[in-house]
Amino acid sequence: MIENKAIVFDIQRNSFVDGPGIRTTVFFKGCNLRCTWCHNPESQSQSPQLTFYPSKCTNCGRCKIINPYSEDFFCPNDAKELCGKEYTVNEILKTVLKDKAFYAASGGGVTFSGGECMLQIDVLEELLRKCRENGIHTAIDTAGHVPYELFERILPYTDLFLYDVKCYDSDLHKKYTGVGNELILDNLKKLLATKIPVWVRIPVIPSVNDTAEEMKVIHEFLTASGSAKKVELLPYHAMGEHKYAAIGKATPSFSVPTDTAMEQLEAIFADLHTEHS
Repeated sequence: MIENKAIVFDIQRNSFVDGPGIRTTVFFKGCNLRCTWCHNPESQSQSPQLTFYPSKCTNCGRCKIINPYSEDFFCPNDAKELCGKEYTVNEILKTVLKDKAFYAASGGGVTFSGGECMLQIDVLEELLRKCRENGIHTAIDTAGHVPYELFERILPYTDLFLYDVKCYDSDLHKKYTGVGNELILDNLKKLLATKIPVWVRIPVIPSVNDTAEEMKVIHEFLTASGSAKKVELLPYHAMGEHKYAAIGKATPSFSVPTDTAMEQLEAIFADLHTEHS
């Protein structure tokens, strides 16, 4: 029997930012959005890709690339790295199960993120089912730009959705992500009608969506559509900007929102359990 395999670019254990408690976050490679501010640009392509960090290079001449996707690839200083690797379901599950005791003690579990984890739905569904069989809390971190039928496939095995809402205005959304948001908002409305908890996450990007007007219409949409368990406002940060050069892309230029600005925007969602991550 052929095992399902996923292209994953990172598995982070002991995470505290992708859902409740202590978590293991599995980052699937591949995304169908192109957010201008993306802090994981290496997640966008589903294929493994070579990254190069000049600051780590000592020009030692020891590196070799016979085939960057094989075991022959080597760099003694990690200046060149292969981002993305195939994992079987059981390989991922084995890593997830290592911290089962910590999940139980902290109310944590596993979060499947990306990229967009739902683009690899067959592997995702199997992983979720096996986590459910092992009593592990499961969360899906998604941008929601997929057919709702994919949500229906994983609803029976998912305990929490972390759902991105980047802009309410569709033209603005398309300008900065490459796609309109009609499908995203429609899926969110359907998801909020289920009994599964949803945390809505809003990245706050100065000069894009950081106005009170934009946040107020998102608030109105959420109020009219159902009951999100929580709303998290995520301020833009520059920690991922060095990754753009590593994969040969132009680095975006956004400022970091001030604490005062974040507090003012959070106040708009005060009745919806807003949290600032």
